[in-house]
Amino acid sequence: MCGIAGIMGEFTAELPSRVQSMVASIRYRGPDDSGVWSDERAGIGLGHARLSVLDLSPEGHQPMVSSSGRYVLTFNGEVYNFAELRSELRRTGVQFRGHSDTEVMLAAFEAWGIEKAVQQFVGMFAFALWDRADRQLILARDRIGEKPLYYGWCGGIFLFGSELKALWAHPSWRGEINRGVLASYMRYGYVPLPHSIYTGICKLLPGAWLKISFDDPPGHMPVPTTYWSGREVAMQEPLTGLSDAAATDALDSLLRQAVGRQMISDVPLGAFLSGGIDSSTVVALMQCQSSRPVRTFSIGFSESDYDEARYAKLVAAQLGTDHTELYLSAEEALRVIPRLPDIYDEPFGDSSQIPTHLVAALARTHVTVALSGDGGDELFGGYNRYFWGRSIWNRIGTVPQSLRHGIGGMMTVLSPASWDRIGKILPRRLRQPTLGDRIHKLASVIDVDGPDELYRRLVSQHREPGSLIIGAEEAPIWADAEAAAFGRSDFTERMMFRDLVGYLADDILTKVDRAAMAVSLETRVPLLDHHLVAFAWRLPLAMKVRDGQGKWLLRQVLYRYVPRELIDRPKQGFGIPLDAWLRGPLREWAEELLDESRLRREGYLHPGPIREKWAEHLSGRRNWQYWLWNVLMFQAWNER
Repeated sequence: MCGIAGIMGEFTAELPSRVQSMVASIRYRGPDDSGVWSDERAGIGLGHARLSVLDLSPEGHQPMVSSSGRYVLTFNGEVYNFAELRSELRRTGVQFRGHSDTEVMLAAFEAWGIEKAVQQFVGMFAFALWDRADRQLILARDRIGEKPLYYGWCGGIFLFGSELKALWAHPSWRGEINRGVLASYMRYGYVPLPHSIYTGICKLLPGAWLKISFDDPPGHMPVPTTYWSGREVAMQEPLTGLSDAAATDALDSLLRQAVGRQMISDVPLGAFLSGGIDSSTVVALMQCQSSRPVRTFSIGFSESDYDEARYAKLVAAQLGTDHTELYLSAEEALRVIPRLPDIYDEPFGDSSQIPTHLVAALARTHVTVALSGDGGDELFGGYNRYFWGRSIWNRIGTVPQSLRHGIGGMMTVLSPASWDRIGKILPRRLRQPTLGDRIHKLASVIDVDGPDELYRRLVSQHREPGSLIIGAEEAPIWADAEAAAFGRSDFTERMMFRDLVGYLADDILTKVDRAAMAVSLETRVPLLDHHLVAFAWRLPLAMKVRDGQGKWLLRQVLYRYVPRELIDRPKQGFGIPLDAWLRGPLREWAEELLDESRLRREGYLHPGPIREKWAEHLSGRRNWQYWLWNVLMFQAWNER
């Protein structure tokens, strides 16, 4: 895991030093080594910051030139099947000087061509490849979007990098906040593909590559070419005639292969362990393939509603891992917040960024690589919204929309606090926590015109974010277009697909990459091996969601290694008591960022709705924690 950066179209003697400055801005992604390759006559410069994981020798130094001299590569990530590809290439006569996957990639490009080679790679990657013969720059990103890559034109010069900081470091940088994208951020809590927060700067789509040539006019934005499509994979014909036992065996085998591949490392390796289904499965399959106890790590909080460490400890004891846990006070967690704008160099509103960074920092004190259980919810139907959404639509779908709109209005006549008071007089078995917020949330989605709009409302922190941003209209996003073209009609599968092509890359993988790389920790996500993704989408939905429970088949695999009584419990997110912190230790910090005169002066956000919700939250009448956190993270980022 590393950081990459580069320039195309700058014909000056300052080219090498400018690439070096870009690399230096993200050096924490690769503190072990750095390098710059440039050709001032061609106007091209590639940079690399290296976190040494495979082939720790100087033979792994990047940027790396191919044996023929044609290609120059700067590469972030891992190609897990590099040993098999190396053996295949050696049988054709290719000679290798070192043992890195980077050298194997270059040999594959020369032997098979770029597109065929990329299709052979099993791994996570973002790379820039300079073709000296054709005078073309090729950028590519892995299939699911584990590794980031930004690119765009600045003052007639084409820039790219693993993070926006690298682009900021170039003297041509003139970043202008895209207000339409800011509106989309306020809706979702992340900046959605293919956008960045800046006008004219893009994120490369997962499973795509692009070419830019000196024959292209300056400012021409190349159109990415897809080499792997999540939509095509998700629309495969389902497997038929597969028994539960056979499906469990097949998934167990695929998981073992994926986890085993990702355990290859020349430096210490461990795993995050929350005690939930996904991380417990990954750790169980690591431990059964390891001759020594696997290093596992978890973070605990004193607030019992947010503490999963006690479950992780039980699973670790069952599997025999070398487990490390750290219980944190609110004060220790709060100390991370001032660092968030530096860690996430565009607005990012998922508050689980805090514990994710803390567990990454804990792991980095012992290991250089950590495996993570992310991806199980999206592939195997684990999110609660899949159940709530289907249940809601089954009840309201046949009711005329106009009538539903009227019912929703009546549900919000009473404030959430009033509903909560009514809830307290109900029989104990009928009482619901935060009843008022639940009723108002239901009222906000009851008048939707179809399942896709219901999903959009369920994941929205702001129903009409364009009304919050001054002079903004929401930008079109890639996941919406993919969902519109998705051919399956089942409600749950449509929600799962929307998460696969949107939420997973834009939120989950972004969160983990930045939180871990800020402390120079490589993370790997074996559940997102593309063979596993394809298998999961060919499974009948009943093998993923059964008897009102998600991840059914994944659970069957895990039960082979861990007793079900350690696992079967209600889903719990990796959260923090944000609502209470905003009313308590974070109140002064938030008040400064939400000051009305400041909001007016900065000119991005309408102060009225923000001040209204802030007052409601402080009074306890409503819990606006996530809505407010999106605003606060933008304000803190913009200040930075």
